[in-house]
Amino acid sequence: MDFFDLVTEVIDLRSFSNLWYWIVLAILWSTLSHWVMGIPYHMVQRARRGDETTEADLRALAEINARRILDMSELSGTVMVAGSTFVVTSLIVLGWGYRVEFAQALVLLVLPLILVAGLTLRTARVLQDTGFDRLHIRLRNHRFAVQAMGVCFIFVTAFWGMYTNVTISPLR
Repeated sequence: MDFFDLVTEVIDLRSFSNLWYWIVLAILWSTLSHWVMGIPYHMVQRARRGDETTEADLRALAEINARRILDMSELSGTVMVAGSTFVVTSLIVLGWGYRVEFAQALVLLVLPLILVAGLTLRTARVLQDTGFDRLHIRLRNHRFAVQAMGVCFIFVTAFWGMYTNVTISPLR
C-alpha cells in the first residue's frame, strides 16, 4: 500500500459509509443540545434547583449572549443569510443535481445548523423582549426544540445514508 492509497482510504469522500461522518454527526448534535444559546445546560439545571449564585451567573450569561447574538444579526444578518443560502443551494445542486455524495452529507450537516441558528436568534429576541422573564423555562424549551430537530435530522440523515449505501454502485 503506497501513501496515496493510505490517504484516500483515510480521507474517503463517500461520507455515508464512513465512520468519521457519523462521529461528526453525533458530536454536532450533542454539542448543539448541550450549549443552549452559548450557555452550558448544566448551568441552567443548577440555577433551576435554586443555586442563587448560578442563577445570577445564568442571567448575566443569557443577557450577554442574547445581546451578542442580536447585535451580530443586526450587523451582518443579511450577509450571513445570503452567504448561507448560497452555500446550501450550491451544495444541494452538487449533491442531488450532480449526485456528489460528499455534498449531500454536508447539506445534512449544515442545513440543521442554519435552522438551529435561526431558532437561537428567535429565542434571544424573545428573551430580550420579555426582560429575561422565565429564563429557565425558555432555555429548556429552546433545548427541547433543538433536540427534537436533532432527532428528526438524525433520522433523515440515517435514512438517506442507508438508501445511498444500498443503491449506489460499488464500482463508482
